[in-house]
Amino acid sequence: MLTVSSPAIVLHRADFGDFDLIVTLFTLEKGKITAIAKSAKKSIRRFSGVLEPFSFLEVVLRGGQKKGMPVLQEASLKHPFLKIREQIQKMAYAGYWAELVKEWSEEGEKQAALYELLLGTLEALDEDRMQEETLSLFFQIRFLTLAGLQPNLDACRICHIDLEKVTSAKVVFHVAKGGVVCEKCPAPEARVTYLSKGTLKQLQRLGKTDLRKASRARLSGPNIQEAQELLEAFIPYHLGKSLKSLRVLKQLRRQV
Repeated sequence: MLTVSSPAIVLHRADFGDFDLIVTLFTLEKGKITAIAKSAKKSIRRFSGVLEPFSFLEVVLRGGQKKGMPVLQEASLKHPFLKIREQIQKMAYAGYWAELVKEWSEEGEKQAALYELLLGTLEALDEDRMQEETLSLFFQIRFLTLAGLQPNLDACRICHIDLEKVTSAKVVFHVAKGGVVCEKCPAPEARVTYLSKGTLKQLQRLGKTDLRKASRARLSGPNIQEAQELLEAFIPYHLGKSLKSLRVLKQLRRQV
């Protein structure tokens, strides 16, 4: 990578020495890029108030590949998403989505659809277009689809019977197997969650729609809770790592 000019979302930032920052950006042109912002902590003119998590920027980066870490040369603010920063729960949701993208994405691999998903979801959160919990369910199920990790919600993972033919009101979702297991098939008790067929159908709809149509979804409290338990167990398991931001989000929910 010699020079890259691209819109970008700040996924993460960390101090590096006395004056510099290491910034993880999710760019439209090159996907995830981890760059150094030299003198970012002391330069008021270049980066003041710009490199905050979730900020939407226009950036110019130079260097990289054999010459080491790319250098962030310029960053101008396109949207600060200030309303997200005003509420701690919004911050927690945005932090969870950003960490998901950061941990899953490969450095320098363009992910235009995922970029648009993250940007659109942050805009919807900032503008209060839909309930935060439902918005997060939408992001997670769409993220899994784009990542090729989507759970099987249509039929039993073992005998392949269609969900519509399952007679029980509640079904088992097996996290390790990645899908629903009907009442006639044996499922180990470890890593399972129980949920209604109604919740599964709501998740199916969210996974097949766009953000505009998803904003019309009306999920009940039990639907939301069951879907949260499913996705927030499934994603870390198949990502292969625990997510600090998810622990923070769950702790905040318990305090409400």
